[in-house]
Amino acid sequence: MTDALTRRDFVAGAAAAVTAMTASQEVRADAKPGSSAKGWEYQSAGALVAALARKQVSSLELVNAAIARIEALDGDINAVVVRDFERAHEAARAADLALARGERRPLLGLPMTVKEQFDVAGLPKTWGNPEFKDWRPNKDALAVTRLKDAGAVILGKTNVAFMLGDFQTFNDVYGTTNNPWDTSRTPGGSSGGSAAALAAGFVSLELGADLGGSLRIPANFCGVYAHKPSLDVVPLRGGSPPRAPAWPVRSDPLMGNWSVAGPMARSAADLALALDVLAGPDELSEGIAYKLALPPPRHDSLKGFRVLLLDEHPLLPIAATVRGAIDGLGERLAHSGCAVSRTSKLLPDLTKTAMTYRQLLLARITQDMSEEEQEHTRTTLRSFVADKDSVGSLSLQAMLFDFRNWKRVSDTGGELLQQWRELFRSVDVLICPVTPMPAFLHDHNDQMWKRWLSVDRKPLFYPELSHWMSIASLAGLPATIAPIGLSDTGLPIGAQILGPYLEDRTTLAFAQMVEREYGGFVRPHRPTSSL
Repeated sequence: MTDALTRRDFVAGAAAAVTAMTASQEVRADAKPGSSAKGWEYQSAGALVAALARKQVSSLELVNAAIARIEALDGDINAVVVRDFERAHEAARAADLALARGERRPLLGLPMTVKEQFDVAGLPKTWGNPEFKDWRPNKDALAVTRLKDAGAVILGKTNVAFMLGDFQTFNDVYGTTNNPWDTSRTPGGSSGGSAAALAAGFVSLELGADLGGSLRIPANFCGVYAHKPSLDVVPLRGGSPPRAPAWPVRSDPLMGNWSVAGPMARSAADLALALDVLAGPDELSEGIAYKLALPPPRHDSLKGFRVLLLDEHPLLPIAATVRGAIDGLGERLAHSGCAVSRTSKLLPDLTKTAMTYRQLLLARITQDMSEEEQEHTRTTLRSFVADKDSVGSLSLQAMLFDFRNWKRVSDTGGELLQQWRELFRSVDVLICPVTPMPAFLHDHNDQMWKRWLSVDRKPLFYPELSHWMSIASLAGLPATIAPIGLSDTGLPIGAQILGPYLEDRTTLAFAQMVEREYGGFVRPHRPTSSL
């Protein structure tokens, strides 16, 4: 890392990466210039970019096909809730002219959507809150600007959880988003509309964001890919709440601020393609935290990877079908030459990690509680006197933290952060579940603390879904989500692939190898669906 490092260091070679990827991605050999875009809906972003460059299809054709599919099928799913089709047509025509001139950019002419969280000039940004339903930013978020500069055509924005604060996606502005695999189930949250749009074949690439699983849980529930980058690799300017100034955002893992922007797709290679476009320091920021170089993958084949595989958590039950999928992946990896282990003396305490993450997060998001809310919290906390170290008690304590208590937990977080980073001196990737079970039925009880889930008939307190998320979030690690199979009821199951800090290319490359060797995304197959 050097102070002279610029954004150019991050995007160099991105256009060349498209060409390199194309050799391993499907492109219709029989497509002719000017042909219909029918049949392209489940192609990868890399394949579509290559087809556009070869004039096998036009951007306008792809945009029209995507719009037609959204209009025909999104009524049951409700993923693309803000539509910008007129400007998409204009951008597609401009992209086709650029392609005709021989211009090449990493995403030139590719239709995609972005999470409603992000500023897109002229489009509503509400975070699902009716209070902001008429607010529109006048400038794009930095990540959106980079996508457009790379040639992407933005069709619109996808639905989110209310104020991005749920593991499901529903709100009073746009309604409920359903899972394309089973519309009675959630697609996850808060980037649920993003994952649903990918699984339904509306777009091949999406921009989402993640603090405590908002990229990872929807990808897992919808059977698609996602990448939560290392902290500070992708700038979040323009992803703050509605009406908030679009200033540079600096993450701080010990202050409970782990938010990152990241890509979602239907292939691991597309995640890498998008990260090349998105990564790099915010030009308005200063400081070493924004001047981070991403080294190459640790290995170029599965053979030789040191894999630590976890299939249980001390605070969580886990469905047999999820454990079976994770264990089955471990067996295949061992057969492919990976050194697979299931324990390590360097493994940090999972309970301490989960609870430290939870306390730091709650201390941050409840810092502006009213006196009445604080008194209610104190009253509730008194009922935990006999169980002061329980999840509920520790959570309530965090909501009332003074500086001394925050400092105590923050110091614990700092120790854990270093322990997790130390682990990756002896391990290349860690594989674990994303959630204890596949996508669950919609549950829109307004009070999250009154929601309970069932995992193989064992109760699970709804907020505890974040426990597997806490590892990568607390330590600022990269995490790539890859679909690895289907449950016994036919729902997607994904794996979380964690890697060393800033070694995003290692987890992405590993996910690509897994996809190439064992398969990846499959289309949803609802009996009454035309997906």
